[in-house]
Amino acid sequence: MAAEPAIVVRDLLVRRGGVDVLHRISLEVPAATVTGLLGPSGCGKSTLMRSIVGVQVVASGTVTVLGEPAGSRSLRARVGYVTQAPSVYGDLSVRENLRYFATVLGTAPERVDAVIETVGMNAFAGRVVGSLSGGQRARVSLATALLNEPPLLVLDEPTVGLDPLLRRDLWGTFAALAAAGTTLLVSSHVMDEADRCNHLLLMRDGHILAAETPRGLRAQTGEDDLGEAFVRTIERWETEAAR
Repeated sequence: MAAEPAIVVRDLLVRRGGVDVLHRISLEVPAATVTGLLGPSGCGKSTLMRSIVGVQVVASGTVTVLGEPAGSRSLRARVGYVTQAPSVYGDLSVRENLRYFATVLGTAPERVDAVIETVGMNAFAGRVVGSLSGGQRARVSLATALLNEPPLLVLDEPTVGLDPLLRRDLWGTFAALAAAGTTLLVSSHVMDEADRCNHLLLMRDGHILAAETPRGLRAQTGEDDLGEAFVRTIERWETEAAR
């Protein structure tokens, strides 16, 4: 029997300044997978993620996360959310940041060294965060989200600014987390990251164009290159919308 989806969105409408940003979208995110939310900048990915973690005002529709309404108090310790802007203290060291957040979360102290290793920041553990690069600060933010081992991670553009080797290592970490039972929703506008996902949500202009596996998207479009497959999906969607 298949596991229940970790996230279920039904007819979600979000308006900002009187303009529809998300157009009554529906989707599901399978449990214990890496699901890629892919689309160009400005297409609504961050708004959708904010809706899932319960910090976005929505006009209508429902968002269910781990069986609970999005934003429920019971979800606060069960959902790790990493925004595009690193959410750590610049005047503290990497280890000091993590010790502080571990105390706030009531996490075992030994988790601090474990997550530092997971995100590959051992060599920088004593460095003040304000002296780190943008990519390094992003990895510290990810480490804070991993502290209490949440069953769901929502990661908004976590690989922006990382060099190719670090990106590869981080995607390897995501795959290992999913294999251990964690659900990850990872946004990106880089189509070459699509192949690293178990499941894909393709987004454009506040619409979900496709929900497929990489293999399924290739079969559906007849394109081996996933970037081209996305282009074919857009073209088909635009043709259908014009009818």
